[in-house]
Amino acid sequence: MSNASSSAGAWFTRLEPVSAPILVPRPDDPRLGECVTFWREGEPELQPGRPVLVGFPQDEGVRRNRGRPGAAEAPAAIRQRLYRLTPWDAAHDSDLAALELLDLGNVCCGGDLEETQEALAEVIAAILSAGAMPIVLGGGHETAYGHYLGYVRAGRQTGIINIDAHLDVRPLIDGRGHSGSPFRQALEHPTQPLPGEFYVVLGAQPQAVSREHLHYVWSKGGIVHWAEETQNRLEAVFRAECQPLSAATGSVYVTLDSDVVCQADVPGVSAPNPLGLPGQAVAACAAAAGMCPAVTSLDLVEINPSFDRDGQSSRWAAVVIWHFLSGLSRRRE
Repeated sequence: MSNASSSAGAWFTRLEPVSAPILVPRPDDPRLGECVTFWREGEPELQPGRPVLVGFPQDEGVRRNRGRPGAAEAPAAIRQRLYRLTPWDAAHDSDLAALELLDLGNVCCGGDLEETQEALAEVIAAILSAGAMPIVLGGGHETAYGHYLGYVRAGRQTGIINIDAHLDVRPLIDGRGHSGSPFRQALEHPTQPLPGEFYVVLGAQPQAVSREHLHYVWSKGGIVHWAEETQNRLEAVFRAECQPLSAATGSVYVTLDSDVVCQADVPGVSAPNPLGLPGQAVAACAAAAGMCPAVTSLDLVEINPSFDRDGQSSRWAAVVIWHFLSGLSRRRE
């Protein structure tokens, strides 16, 4: 159990439950949604190592960044696809049901962006403090700053691997954060700034990165791997970058912006990418993240169902989460 208080202001009061999917049970062909515990009320059971799914249906940061809103609908769309996948990885003989996935529903997003990021931070901190594994479904990439604040609140140092076409270190707009600023905010946090050498970007697109933003990351000691570098070797680069981060911090937070993937594979995103990485390669990297003992949390952001095609992008996102769970299952084994 978490050590969080069960008072009216406890961390889990920041959440609202979601409904379990309606599935037709088939004894010979179970679905992942039949193996998930859906939180309803009271203090959740947070055992060490248990994966915990949290939705963050927020895209105010995308609006502030003058992007295409719609990512707030992604958690529901991804869950719809995820829970219809099998709970067994036939290729690796891995049992995802044994993970005992807990779905805590969504962070309540009725307030302003900063308020909802603080709410996400409370939830993440409680999960981390219990030794469980947060898996966050965004939302815009403003999700990442709330996620990082959870590490701050828990008193945990971490490295960040951002799999993204952009660096997301834009300055604040009128003093307020947005979907393009989360890692500048983390790097400049007033009390627990992310050390620059603990920030790594994989899959950045040169035509989408300004000189000022690149020099800012370099000035902090951050590492940028361009899409061309990671083509056909994303998983290997990921594993190589995990090692020093793990040695330095003992903890790696992986954040996956769906716009790193080519538009042909994932069209429904806030910022489509015609030259992005193959969707299959990113899914394989998610499995590698699940297997890596240093990885302590994951989020997947910027799926935009408003611009999707036959649910293609939310289906891909669901498969990515499934691959991460498969990797986590193999980590346990």
